[in-house]
Amino acid sequence: MTPRRPAVPGAPPAPARVLTVRSADGAPLHVEVHGPEGDRRAPAVVLVHGWTCSTAFWAAQIRALAADHRVIAYDQRGHGRSPAHPACGTGALADDLEAVLEATLAPGERAVIAGHSMGGMTVMAAADRPALRARAAAVLLCSTGSSRLVASAKVLPLRAGRARTWLTRRILLSRAPLGPVTPLSLRVLKYGITGPGSAPHVVEACARIVHACPRAVRHAWARVLDRVELEDGVRRLPVPTEVLVGASDRLTPPLHARALAAALPHCLGVTELPGIGHMTPVEAPEQVTGRIRALAATHLPAGARTSAGVPTSAVHAEESA
Repeated sequence: MTPRRPAVPGAPPAPARVLTVRSADGAPLHVEVHGPEGDRRAPAVVLVHGWTCSTAFWAAQIRALAADHRVIAYDQRGHGRSPAHPACGTGALADDLEAVLEATLAPGERAVIAGHSMGGMTVMAAADRPALRARAAAVLLCSTGSSRLVASAKVLPLRAGRARTWLTRRILLSRAPLGPVTPLSLRVLKYGITGPGSAPHVVEACARIVHACPRAVRHAWARVLDRVELEDGVRRLPVPTEVLVGASDRLTPPLHARALAAALPHCLGVTELPGIGHMTPVEAPEQVTGRIRALAATHLPAGARTSAGVPTSAVHAEESA
């Protein structure tokens, strides 16, 4: 049975269209399209969530942008409503993004792509892919990194070194169930993934999304993140790219954002948000939405947009009930 999207505070509105998109290896992906489907003036935005999350993670961005943008969001394989698949790796992530771009964008249409955490790594992994090069007008990388993720994580209050890395790996790769959302689990999650001043409803929203991820999926993708090496992809990302990170991010600390900014061939700048943790789109929705909107306004001028709405390949996209 396909997992159901978790009900969270501030969940996104019902999509205008739901698709099942087949990736290169046949993996089915749950894809949602929000906003004005047939409006030539509506720029396209593609949202790619991170590890243990789902399309619900982008609720604030979908609600804010769908009035005048065509917003495409999909569940990474094994997450949300996309069933688990035995193939796990950065190549599979790149395949999935390519499939979604080709299935949801009209011929010649380009989009702004925003990737958070593993979603940002998805974009880096797809840097050389024809679909990304043809379809991406600009990119926003939120709270992400290209390598050495476990060694640099600060989820434990220990000095950097082999002991911290070993313990962090044991925690992040744990197969233990997260269980129900409780006051204790909220305190633990707040320390690990959100900023110190995060409001209770923000922490709860993040917790309900993360706890909904099946533990086998969480473990499988943690193993992928443990060995991520995408620095070559960063150097080859061909489009204007902006980098954003929370200054209090413990999972992908700002050192990653600075390294990305230094390596990107077309970096538009890096922004560090004071007091914000790893879950930037939920913790700082106005800032993240504003950056996406500005990128669309700058890099998707109205005269360059094509009509939207019809999948480019009926072989790979099916309407879902």
